[in-house]
Amino acid sequence: MRLRQRAAGFISGLTAGILLTAAPLAATAQGDHHIQLPMLGDTSSGLVSRAREKELGSMWLRMFRSQVRTSSDALLQQYVENSLQALAEYSPLEDKSIDVVVVNNDTMNAFAVPGGVVGVHTGLFLFAENEDQFASVLAHELAHLSQRHYARSLEAQRNSTLPTLAGMLGALVLAATAGGDAGLAAMTATQAAALDNQLRFSRQNEQEADRVGIETLAKAGMDPQAAGEMFEQMLKATRYYRRPPEFLLTHPVTEKRIADAKLRANRMDKVPLRNSREYHLMRARIRVAAEATPQQAVKRFQAELRGINDSEDAARYGLALAQTSAGKPDTAIDTLQPLLDKEPDKDAFVLARADIDLARQDYTSATNRLQKAVNKSPKNHALTMGLANAHFKAGNYLAAERILKKHSRVRRKDPAVWYLLAETHGLAGDIVGVHEARAEYYILNGVFDKALQHLRHGVRLAKNDYQTHAILEQRMKDVIKMQERAKEL
Repeated sequence: MRLRQRAAGFISGLTAGILLTAAPLAATAQGDHHIQLPMLGDTSSGLVSRAREKELGSMWLRMFRSQVRTSSDALLQQYVENSLQALAEYSPLEDKSIDVVVVNNDTMNAFAVPGGVVGVHTGLFLFAENEDQFASVLAHELAHLSQRHYARSLEAQRNSTLPTLAGMLGALVLAATAGGDAGLAAMTATQAAALDNQLRFSRQNEQEADRVGIETLAKAGMDPQAAGEMFEQMLKATRYYRRPPEFLLTHPVTEKRIADAKLRANRMDKVPLRNSREYHLMRARIRVAAEATPQQAVKRFQAELRGINDSEDAARYGLALAQTSAGKPDTAIDTLQPLLDKEPDKDAFVLARADIDLARQDYTSATNRLQKAVNKSPKNHALTMGLANAHFKAGNYLAAERILKKHSRVRRKDPAVWYLLAETHGLAGDIVGVHEARAEYYILNGVFDKALQHLRHGVRLAKNDYQTHAILEQRMKDVIKMQERAKEL
């Protein structure tokens, strides 16, 4: 509860944080390609170390999760993580380990937070028409991180009012929950003027992020023109919506910015058009969920399959998902089968077929199908979670527990893994395991009081198990330190 109250306080200070990572430049550009960046923790800044920045980013993410509904779709999470990792390999980012949070919200927004946190609203998929456009937004956010705009803003703090991590939390929580209308209505004239000043002051950061982002896009073999196209999509959205997308509030787009992006892209080598089918499959998943009812989603994808669509495979896939959700698994099999005939090992199609099996309560087929897929691709997060979930629904709790315990060691920072593991431990009869897994879930979601409560229960129950007892006691000490650190945000 205290976390929610603290977040409410952050939201009241919305102005300072609504700029995400855009902030004043400490270094002066000597031409477009000669920007001198101070290093966090070096003799020129000495303000905060890289390790401290990483720690603050992790803490920010925990507190953000405590307030915002994030996606539990493992396939979607895997796609966004892979997309960001692929781009990061071609970006100037020194530390390429990124924490990714997918926000279950149909507004168009993406953000980057110091310490290597990148967030994506599911609504971004609804606006970006192809994979390159989607990637252009991710590349832009990676550019904010690689150019260390937050760190450079700390250098300039003696001359300006700065956005803070707490303010960022308030702004982004508001964007992902109540939406921007409430925040804008609550602003006083003074706050609005301060926000306008901050936006003007951050234009250099945005220009730099545009340049670095477009270069990253091109190096990754994607179309650099996609950045300008995406900007146009954003600008177009302002004509059809009551208020602009959240992304535009923090990354203002003008005709000049679009022209600059296109001019920069024109100077680069052209790349052949890429197949965006994988992107369209993920987009179909989100579009099914975005419809008011599964029945409406069925009608939409039926119409697309008969008429105009961006990808016939994606339209068919979306229809199969919608039919399954609408309680028509037998029809969904007929819809999905042509895709499975072409690509029987495709993870998206295997998972969709397993979901049909589960809807028909054919648990043996679902678990067998997914086990074969995991055997072929043992490191696939989505397939592993699908298999664990299938065993869970089949009542095979020990099998699900075995899979999830192993997977939790690989994905220690994934709340969805710990949540399902806690449920599985409970039904498998491992009560100490329940408390340990729930504590980890609450830690990742910034709810430290509940984490400590579960750890205390676990310590009491594990008094005769020296190793587990010691591990849980140490974890309690870790959480108490996290609570203290959280106060510094």
